[in-house]
Amino acid sequence: MKLSKTIAFATLSALALTACGSNSGGGGARDSIHAVGSSTVYPFAKAVSEAFARSNPDFKSPLIESTGTGGGMKLFCAGVGAETPDIADASRRMKASEFADCQANGVTDIMEIQVGLDGIAFASAKDGITMNLTPAIVYKALAARPYGKEQTAKTWRDVDPSLPNDPILVYGPPTTSGTRDALKELILEKGCTADPAMEALKEADKDQFDQTCTEVRSDGAYVDQGEQDNLIVQKIESNTRAVGVFGYSYLEENSDKLQDLPMNGVPATYENISSFKYPGARPLYIYVKKAHLDAIPGLKEFLNEWTSQWAKGGPLAKIGLVAAPDDVLAKSAATIANGTTLTADDLK
Repeated sequence: MKLSKTIAFATLSALALTACGSNSGGGGARDSIHAVGSSTVYPFAKAVSEAFARSNPDFKSPLIESTGTGGGMKLFCAGVGAETPDIADASRRMKASEFADCQANGVTDIMEIQVGLDGIAFASAKDGITMNLTPAIVYKALAARPYGKEQTAKTWRDVDPSLPNDPILVYGPPTTSGTRDALKELILEKGCTADPAMEALKEADKDQFDQTCTEVRSDGAYVDQGEQDNLIVQKIESNTRAVGVFGYSYLEENSDKLQDLPMNGVPATYENISSFKYPGARPLYIYVKKAHLDAIPGLKEFLNEWTSQWAKGGPLAKIGLVAAPDDVLAKSAATIANGTTLTADDLK
């Protein structure tokens, strides 16, 4: 019965989509592209949107919203139809649980397109605090209960005697952000599992491991700045003792104001991210509802605009996107051309 309801819902939603005409907004019909999701992907999606509008004057300009990766996925997976987004921008890969939610709500055919790479940058003001960071240092400074013990570090020197005797103050992304998810996976977990006991805990109690290794302290040392990476830039620019965490593109865009804090002695640069030498390198994605391709005017052309923008040395590279390897971009272009869809096995 549940399957029948899902099929019926998808059919009705598809019929609603095919009715898209001259009305924009609302729930019944829509004639412009709607994308939601990652604040990291947002500036790139916005640039593609502007190029699309210039190249395709017969189509309406896309609506691009910065909701955070997690929030975008919820909106994207809510169903198929003109009242739901066509695209979810993501600074991490879709989770298996999100894919399952999509399937349950009738979003059964999803195209996964890797559009490039980014790095989780740690930065301070030009004349601000300087440090050589490691995943273990960041974990011990930011974890709610480092290695399962009480968090007592007040200054960076409390974490490591080689670091400045300045209070720990880090402005970063919220829990809905893909950047926060990547921070957990790429930095905090690696720092946590530097302790062999934590590796053993991972095998014995996954929930306890996740809490111990990825829960961030809430005593004011880490400040959640919402889905506004530019606000993080402003905060650290005005406080020389503060550290900011955001996507590499924001560091590059503000290189006249900010300085990079290397990770494992490796600075966050285009070259180090593209080679994955930098520990915080990560892929960026867009997810597209295949059911919307023939129903939303300009959606196919918008995806093609991405392919014309994402190459090394291309327009998006000029604003901070790190080009993915050639084979990855070729696969992404083929996904767009052939309408290839994601499976649950792909996410294992």
